[in-house]
Amino acid sequence: MPVKIYRVYVIMGPVLSPAYERSTRKRASNSRFAIEMERRHPRGLGGAANFMGKIAQYKLGDVLGVGTVGTVYRATDRLHDQKVAIKILLPQILDDSHVARRFHREMSILEKLDHPHIVRYLTRGAAGGRPYYVMELVDAGSLKDQLTIHGHLSWQQACQYAIQICSALQHAHNHGIIHRDLKPSNLFMNESGNLKLGDFGIARDTYQIDLTDVGLTVGTYAYMSPEQICADTNVSDKTDLYALGCLLYEMMTGYPPFDGANFARIFDQHLNSDPPKVRERAPDCPQPLEDLILQLMAKHPAQRPFNARYVQGFLQELVEQDGGEPVSFSSRSVRHNVRSPGLSIYSKHNWLSVLGLLGFVGLILVITLLIRHLIS
Repeated sequence: MPVKIYRVYVIMGPVLSPAYERSTRKRASNSRFAIEMERRHPRGLGGAANFMGKIAQYKLGDVLGVGTVGTVYRATDRLHDQKVAIKILLPQILDDSHVARRFHREMSILEKLDHPHIVRYLTRGAAGGRPYYVMELVDAGSLKDQLTIHGHLSWQQACQYAIQICSALQHAHNHGIIHRDLKPSNLFMNESGNLKLGDFGIARDTYQIDLTDVGLTVGTYAYMSPEQICADTNVSDKTDLYALGCLLYEMMTGYPPFDGANFARIFDQHLNSDPPKVRERAPDCPQPLEDLILQLMAKHPAQRPFNARYVQGFLQELVEQDGGEPVSFSSRSVRHNVRSPGLSIYSKHNWLSVLGLLGFVGLILVITLLIRHLIS
């Protein structure tokens, strides 16, 4: 399979739209300075303090994080005596209409979702010309922090986290939302130790017009599916399942499945290479779990599991039967080494449908010929 070369831009991790280039080139140095100042002096520069001063309901706290489009603050809702988080669009990119549309799309997406494993949206507004939205505060770290501290997780813990992630993904997919940026730093930990999926900044709402220009690549390159890399316009929920496979692999081994000196080498592996065997790096990984991970990471979307709910159910069964009769993943789906892009894990059902249709058409033809013969 020939490797296509795509022009991509990396800003603080994720691959973002080249639309950034037009406005970012001229303001890059100013933006970096402003972001650094927001980190060091969240109430300085006359920005955040003046901005929040116009929203009497909230008392601004520390900066929790600064991304490519917005700053997230810890805050207190005075009206309800509640700790919250507020994401505010950076003033340096207010004139970038593409980014502004994405920010508003992120808010509209979060409004649709209400799930215990998705960061809960509360309200939105604008002050001083800067849009913002308020969400629940989830500040007990992230999955990335867990992997940094522990290196890797036990297969049982990895499965438990993946079950929560699957539940969140299925809820989003049921509402037509494809996250497109599933990774450890976007999975936040609450005080109970449960995960919450956040940062829907580049998510796609399949019920709305896609804001990603045709031919552009978005995502974080270590977790991007082949169809994301190729900027396929038909990206589906199977893209999130591929990222889930990469995530499970990393939770099990402590390493992402593909590594390289630059994104081009990583992209080439996503497109053309199988990941190293999970059990070579994590010998305690059950064989059915490795089979699942490899199927999640199948190059063709049709070869991946049907949906996140299916994966959730299989993982739940695997955990429940830990120590009992082993679960054979290969008995429930086509083996992951079936590589032909034309084959689906549900191909036998498709063939039965085709045969049934052909039989029906044949019956109609026979009846037609009999009628013609009787008439003549």
